[in-house]
Amino acid sequence: MKHILVVVDMQNDFIDGALGTEEAQNIVTAAADKIRNFQGDIYGTLDTHGEDYLETQEGKNLPVAHCIYGEDGWALNGEILQALAETKAEVHDFCKKGAFGSRELGDVLAEACGTEDCRIELIGLCTDICVISNAMILKSVLPEAEIMIDAKCCAGVTPESHANALEAMKACQIKIQE
Repeated sequence: MKHILVVVDMQNDFIDGALGTEEAQNIVTAAADKIRNFQGDIYGTLDTHGEDYLETQEGKNLPVAHCIYGEDGWALNGEILQALAETKAEVHDFCKKGAFGSRELGDVLAEACGTEDCRIELIGLCTDICVISNAMILKSVLPEAEIMIDAKCCAGVTPESHANALEAMKACQIKIQE
């Protein structure tokens, strides 16, 4: 069985930047430990916006400029970067995405899994927006893959929306590790 870890949007702006939360800050060390100790392949996503972010539909609904390509807030968190450097896992390029979910990630993982049985685990931010979006895309593209969420390595916009997202994913046959 092929084992894949997907690191979703562990970027500065979601941890301690423009949209950072205490909950996001509290999962960084657990997420870094998971990355360091993971055996398999690691993929990830980077929320990526342009200078025109506030003119986009998302920007009009969430008028907080964040993850602007090339700025410090767009970069992966330093502890996460260090863990990626230290892991013995195969680390692949992270997909830049301009929306909540990444169709490119779905395509890349469908190709990576091929006809093998796959276990895909997701960690990252935010549970209730980008983690759930990517999990649902992966479930759609790879319906027979075992899709899992490590709840201890995810944080939502609020603790309540984090819990709601986990329940929604459970209903869609995505396994939740508490």
